[in-house]
Amino acid sequence: MSQRQGRFEGWRLLAVLTLSLLALSLWIASMRQFEVEGVRMVIRFTARSSLLLFCLAFSAAALARLWPNPWTRWQRRNRRYLGLSFAASHAIHAAAIVAFANMDPAGFAGATSAASYIFGGIGYGFIVAMSATSFDRTAALVGPRAWRALHLVGGYYLWFQFMVSFGKRVPAMPLYAAFLVPLLAVMALRLIAMAARPRGQTVAAG
Repeated sequence: MSQRQGRFEGWRLLAVLTLSLLALSLWIASMRQFEVEGVRMVIRFTARSSLLLFCLAFSAAALARLWPNPWTRWQRRNRRYLGLSFAASHAIHAAAIVAFANMDPAGFAGATSAASYIFGGIGYGFIVAMSATSFDRTAALVGPRAWRALHLVGGYYLWFQFMVSFGKRVPAMPLYAAFLVPLLAVMALRLIAMAARPRGQTVAAG
């Protein structure tokens, strides 16, 4: 492992990514004087940063199994921190959504629906539960079987939610189809890794 890689591991990686996301979000909002359009730009930015970080965490075990190399070993080693960075990105996303709702209630009502509240709420519930059990002590409290079930079901639910969230925009904005490519790729990687594993061996949740 190189010295450069060693500096960006574990909690330091999480801190760097979280602070970078915060700084970029503030900079993006400031481009529109922190008005509604700036907040909406932050919502779009954090949706995309969350997608990237989710895909990195969700594909880590499969990539390390299929193509072991320094990058995939780093990715697998830091899967927990990439997942927590995804949670941080989506927390900023949630804060921007709340700001949008407060600043432009009519615009917010037009951009949301009852389904988005329900399915988005379930998604955030999974993010909170998965983040809370991403520490050794809390993981031990829930037990390995419950931990695996939570992270497996939660991971697939969030994958599906990303597919729906970006996919529903494709008819109006065809370029959004590009965001579906990494989602389909990480799912294909997981399925290939599951097919290639020795019989009786489980696949990691992340």
